[in-house]
Amino acid sequence: MAVAELWETLKQAIVAYTGLSPAAFFTAVAVAAALYHVVSGIFAPPPPPRQRPREEPEAEPLPPPVQLGEVEEEDLRQYDGSDPKKPLLMAIKGQIYDVTQSRMFYGPGGPYALFAGKDASRALAKMSFEPQDLNGDLTGLGPFEIDALQDWEYKFMSKYVKVGTIKKAAPAEDAPETNETTTPEAEPEKAPATEDKPREASPEELATEKEATADVAGAKES
Repeated sequence: MAVAELWETLKQAIVAYTGLSPAAFFTAVAVAAALYHVVSGIFAPPPPPRQRPREEPEAEPLPPPVQLGEVEEEDLRQYDGSDPKKPLLMAIKGQIYDVTQSRMFYGPGGPYALFAGKDASRALAKMSFEPQDLNGDLTGLGPFEIDALQDWEYKFMSKYVKVGTIKKAAPAEDAPETNETTTPEAEPEKAPATEDKPREASPEELATEKEATADVAGAKES
């Protein structure tokens, strides 16, 4: 009943204000809406061109790992990521690995950047970032720390390429003790002294001695 009454009231209002029948009124409204749509479509500005999706630049492929062989620990420091043209290297237990593919972790600004260019065995075993632990000295580590270091080594062996080893410092050799005792030089043997044997006088010498004796005796008597 309320809808019917509302419809009747609306028809009376249409006739009173427009002078049109309800059917003619709604027909005129529909035609006006259609014309507005057509005219607005003609004079409306064209839509902006559709932008193509922005293509992200492809990441450059990583260079193949460079095999270093056996190097000094001092030489390893130049691969700490400060030079972007050089690979990023670090060592565990004297074994050098190329960690360039994880530059976000081990490169400059990364959480493990202190380990790059060094043998970080002790620091990894103790999970320490102290400068005094950034070396390969394993003395004094407990069993749990050794196990933690072993886990790190397995991870590096399975994920990164080994490119060299750190040359071990040769232990200082003690000078061999010489047990040689100085023996006194043997004195040269002295030749045995030869005893002088009396020489036998010849007959001429005996005759001369007798004559001399006789002369002396004659001189005494006189």
